[in-house]
Amino acid sequence: MHLKQRTIKSPASISGIGLHTGKNCTMTFKPAAIDEGVHFVRVDLPGSPRIKADIDNVVDISRGTTLANGDARVYTVEHVLASLAGLEIDNIDVELSDNEPPVMDGSASPFVEKLLDAGIIDQDADKRFIQIDEPLSYSEPDRNVDIVVTPSNDLRITFLVDYKDPALGTQYTTLVSLEDEFVNEFAPARTFCFLSEVEHLKEMGLIKGGSLENAVVIVDSVNGQSDVDRISKALNIKERVFVGKTGIVNDVKLRFPNEPVRHKALDLLGDLYLVGAPIRGHILAARSGHKANVELARKIRRLQTKKELRNKYQSPDSEIFMDINSILKMIPHRYPFLLIDRIIDLDPGKHVVAIKNVSINEPFFQGHFPDHPIMPGVLILESLAQAGGALLLNAIPDQENKIVYFMSINNVKFRKPVVPGDQLRLELDLLTFRRNTCKMSGSAFVGDVEVASADFVAVVVDR
Repeated sequence: MHLKQRTIKSPASISGIGLHTGKNCTMTFKPAAIDEGVHFVRVDLPGSPRIKADIDNVVDISRGTTLANGDARVYTVEHVLASLAGLEIDNIDVELSDNEPPVMDGSASPFVEKLLDAGIIDQDADKRFIQIDEPLSYSEPDRNVDIVVTPSNDLRITFLVDYKDPALGTQYTTLVSLEDEFVNEFAPARTFCFLSEVEHLKEMGLIKGGSLENAVVIVDSVNGQSDVDRISKALNIKERVFVGKTGIVNDVKLRFPNEPVRHKALDLLGDLYLVGAPIRGHILAARSGHKANVELARKIRRLQTKKELRNKYQSPDSEIFMDINSILKMIPHRYPFLLIDRIIDLDPGKHVVAIKNVSINEPFFQGHFPDHPIMPGVLILESLAQAGGALLLNAIPDQENKIVYFMSINNVKFRKPVVPGDQLRLELDLLTFRRNTCKMSGSAFVGDVEVASADFVAVVVDR
């Protein structure tokens, strides 16, 4: 595994039609600077908008992985990303003359060959890895999809599929070394589909560029040749199309006995590159597709961001996720208005759990009320808001130069008084976040009893 960041030495171009759009597209790979990452550049649009290859930019995974930045989109990026991941290229611009990379032969090999011809060079910066420290998983029980990631010093992929079709059956593959295996053993694996899917995809306005030259088609129809004839007519295929003895249309020869599952591993490799850095972990996947791959990538991103927060804010001598010293670094509040004492969990962009210890020494108890001390409801809301501010600030870049203003509080309910000696547990979820404005929903608990709840609307502005 290469330890330095990498880019290409010189530009390289490749042209062809997109699988789903059927549009001609020229794709040009260009070198990029250290820490730039991977960007798709729509040179056909005004201003040549850049779309970062990032899990947060995924907007559709129905029949491939689609990325967007505003109105600019790029479709079916997984084979390109798999090529970059497999060759361990960190920084590159991918310029497109239209909205979908060319499908070529349905594998990653044509892209890999172009990148190798361009030359791959090390850059003067260390590569950043995402190290999996503890097992994590993702599953879709209704579709029998399971993925588990376990700690490993290198990237490994083990993939299993079990189709009911006899032409495929149960297939298994494992990738142990990108450097030794990717170019020859995985990049050539082509995309595939079942005959029964073809008409449906066509009716959806997809596979306009699909052909027997860029996909392996598996016959899963009981009607055999009659279905093949009908579908080939619908697709306007001129050449003879027949049900093969192997169960594959036209008896197209597979490049590997288990080519379909190798292609599944290829797609997984490409989708996981959207996390933003190479993964050091062993990925064990069963029946996974783009949806599960992307959800796993989101989960890995959240765990990595959480780890980075811990490294950034956690006090060296503390086992608490964020103690008071960490909180003082994060939010601007100070005595007597700092109303959270620790953060025990923070899932950036999603959820936060904070603690407020309520002491008789709180200054507000002098007047609220001297003979019957009760924490003011408005300060319970303020405690929730401060926890929400910590959640929100850690969901955006450049948080050191930002501040959170709350615009409205709705659906407020107080259910039980909070008194000296109580410990408030403050839990909030980030519901929406668009154009620097967000909506959060939170509750305050004493033990297992909810004492208050509210919905918040806030805006992030420059300090």
